[in-house]
Amino acid sequence: MSRTIEQWLELGAAQLMEVAERPRREAEILLEHILKRVRLYLITHLDENVEAEGYMELVERRALNEPIEYITQNVSFFSQEFYISPGALIPRPETEQLIEKLLERLDPLSKEHLVEVGVGSGIISIVLAQHLKNANITATDISADAIAIAQKNIKLKGMGGRITLIQTDLIEGIDTQIDILVSNPPYIANEIILESNLDYEPQNALFGGEIGDEILQRLIDEAIERNVRILACEMGYDQKKKILAYCADKKIKSLEFYSDYAGHDRGFIMELFQNNKN
Repeated sequence: MSRTIEQWLELGAAQLMEVAERPRREAEILLEHILKRVRLYLITHLDENVEAEGYMELVERRALNEPIEYITQNVSFFSQEFYISPGALIPRPETEQLIEKLLERLDPLSKEHLVEVGVGSGIISIVLAQHLKNANITATDISADAIAIAQKNIKLKGMGGRITLIQTDLIEGIDTQIDILVSNPPYIANEIILESNLDYEPQNALFGGEIGDEILQRLIDEAIERNVRILACEMGYDQKKKILAYCADKKIKSLEFYSDYAGHDRGFIMELFQNNKN
C-alpha cells in the first residue's frame, strides 16, 4: 500500500502513544529502517508517496514494548552505531561514563593487559580499544549469544586483531597477568520486578543474585587475588554502602565512586596495591 511519508508517520506515531516518550521520533526511526533513508530525507519529503512494506508490523512490535533497538538491530553508543540483538543487553548512556572514568586513569599509549568481564555487545572493549591503541584487550562472557554479537561488532569496527573473545565465567582460563579489569556486570537483585520492556533483554545480564552485588564482590576478590592494578565497575544506585562495607577490611589503595546523569550512584574505580602490599 502506498501512502505519503507524513501519513505513514502519523499512523505509526498514533500507535506508539502509549509506549514511547517521543512517538513521532520512534515512528521516524522505524520508517528510516524500512525505507533505508536518513531522517533528513523523511522530513524533506513528507508529501512523497512510498511503499513501506513491513512498517506497521515493526510499529506493532514496538507497541508491545519491544525495545526499538532490537527491532532495528541498531544502537547508538559513544557517538557510534553498533549492531544489537536480544542476546546482549542494550547499551545505556550511563555506561559511557564508566569508559570515560576509566580512560581518565589510563595512559593512551599504555601496553597493559585490559580484561572486560561480561562483554555483551562488545561496546566497552571496542571503545577502549579505539582509545588505547597499544593495549592488549581480552573480553569474556558466559553467554555464547553475547560472544557472537560482540564478534559481529568487533568485525564491524575493524577490531579483529585487537580484542580476544573468550566464553567463560568471569576470568576463568585467563592465566596471564591482568592489569586493568572492567565490567558492567549483572547487579539487580533476583526479587526485583522490572519494567516490561526489560523482559526482552537477557535476564542473566541483569540479575546478579539474591542480594544483587554477588558478582561485584567476586570481581573485587578476583582483582585482589590476581594483583590487578585498576578495577572499574558499574553498579546499582543503592549499592555504594554495600561495596564500602565489603571493602572495609581489604587492602585497597583507593576507591572512588561516581554518579550517573540523574545524580544516582552508578559505579566505582578501585586502585589496588600491587603485590597486595600497602
